[in-house]
Formats: sequence, structure tokens, C-alpha cells
Amino acid sequence: MFLYFIRHGESEGNKLGIIQGTKDFSLSELGQEQANLVARYFEKQHLDYIYSSDLTRAYETATAIANRKELTAHKWEKLREINLGPLEGKTRQEIYTHYPEVKEHSILTSGVEGTESIEEITARCQYLLEQMKCAHEGKHVALVAHGGLISIALMYILLGEQWHMHHRPFQIENTSITLVEFKRNRKPLIHYINRTAHLEVDPLQQNHSLLDKEA
Repeated sequence: MFLYFIRHGESEGNKLGIIQGTKDFSLSELGQEQANLVARYFEKQHLDYIYSSDLTRAYETATAIANRKELTAHKWEKLREINLGPLEGKTRQEIYTHYPEVKEHSILTSGVEGTESIEEITARCQYLLEQMKCAHEGKHVALVAHGGLISIALMYILLGEQWHMHHRPFQIENTSITLVEFKRNRKPLIHYINRTAHLEVDPLQQNHSLLDKEA
């Protein structure tokens, strides 16, 4: 199975510098453009299934891809961003002001009461990966989700239940693509992480855009 992890486009929350977690935000205007660009990239890539977090910013991104591929984007709550409880809806600085202990931890695994625990996150990663491997062996599947979940899923793929004991070095940008291959009785193979080449504007296309603006 080839599993594409795709982060959503820029959201209105991203634009405002808000730590979103499971709070729902739609795509910004830039995010919509990014979603269209990643969808155009996947026109030339084989996909059998598309699953999406049920949060709007991810589902709007997944729908853009699904429309290009004439597939259905299936909502799946297991792909939601990490639940950050009382930290959600605040800027990073506001979080540090109200919860100074978080400075010593990752916001995703702060342990603040009301947030998703390490045990819960681990169980979620295990479940979603096992479901994918059981249901879609040999298929090409896109999972449209969130930066925190994708980075933790990668750690889980590499380290299993000990993922939280190690530094998480991954930068997962808006509409970036990460490809992991799973084969029966073999360890996963990571082809690439955080690929965003689809966001680079072709020089010829850029010239046409400038001419259109001048016209």
C-alpha cells in the first residue's frame, strides 16, 4: 500500500496564528489556492481512495483532490488533529501565558488536563494504520489530515509506542505530501516527507498571471 499523508491548506486559524487542534476553521483564500494546486498535482498520480479528517479545513482540501480524481472524499474522525482541549483557539503566546508549564513540552503532548493523552494518541495511530493496511493492501490511498497528527503518525511508524520519548523533527507544511509504502512482512519505506513542489509557480504560468493582472 502507498499511503499519502497530505496536510490541509492554510486555514483562517493558521492565518491568525491560532493553535487550532480540533477547533473548526475553513480554508483561507491562500489555502483554497494551495488545495487547488495539490489537487492538480494528484491528477497525474494514481489514487484508489481518499480519506479526510472531518474538520472543514481538511475536508475542503480533500474535496478539491477528490473532484479532480472523480473520487469520494470519505470523512473519518480518526484523522482529526490532536485534541488540545483548553489550549485550542489561543495563540502560542497566550498558551504560554495561561499555561507556563507548556513551555517545557510540546503543545501536542503537554499533558494539560483536557488534552488528548499520549496513550490515546498512540491508540489512534495504531488503529488508523492497521485499518488502512487491512482494508487497502496494494492500493494507493490519500489521507488528508493535520500537521500534528501527520508528524506523530510518522514517529509512530518509525518508533512504535515509544514515539513520544524522542524528538519529533518533522516540519509538515500546508498541503505538503508525505509518502509511506507498506508491504506485507516488511518494514515501512518512507519515500519522502513534506514535499511541496506543487506549490512552486511555473515561471511561464506566472508571466501569464502578471499579464492578466495588467490587462
